[in-house]
Amino acid sequence: MNGIQKYFRYRQSLIDQYLKGDMTKREYLAMNYDAVLNNNIGPFTNVDSVEKGLYNYQYYNALAKEMKSESTVYGLEWEMKKEYRDQSSYYYYKKDKATEKVLKMLDYKGVEAYFVKVKSKALKGRLFEIVIHDYKNMILHSTNEVILRKLREEGVFTEGSRVSLIDAYVNQKY
Repeated sequence: MNGIQKYFRYRQSLIDQYLKGDMTKREYLAMNYDAVLNNNIGPFTNVDSVEKGLYNYQYYNALAKEMKSESTVYGLEWEMKKEYRDQSSYYYYKKDKATEKVLKMLDYKGVEAYFVKVKSKALKGRLFEIVIHDYKNMILHSTNEVILRKLREEGVFTEGSRVSLIDAYVNQKY
């Protein structure tokens, strides 16, 4: 088993623990963040497989969420908060690049996308879910307009809002 497979197996065990209520969303995010930082396999500069692209998505998503979380620490100076938010935005940008790469490699086959119902006013009508059917539990999220436009052009985006396949996770604050 290679490093990517080990990571995704570990990630699945974290998801299972989260779904059973054995850990909070924040604990899940912290353990996933530690996993991507400490496994010595990424991010990949040469993304020549869907698996590497999906790993990069997870890698950058974990970093983006961690930086976003750090930016909310009470008592942190404004400059540091801004730096963490800027880093978070950069990692979300890199995550979206990984998403684009994966979708192109799949040629948008086995892909379904739609807006998700969210409690967050800032994300309402912006956050969409991308389900990759050929990969177990591979649900991606984005607000990127370029990705949204391409999903629509490829005919895999369904208009209207749906409840996310991972609604409890998506709508839980961390």
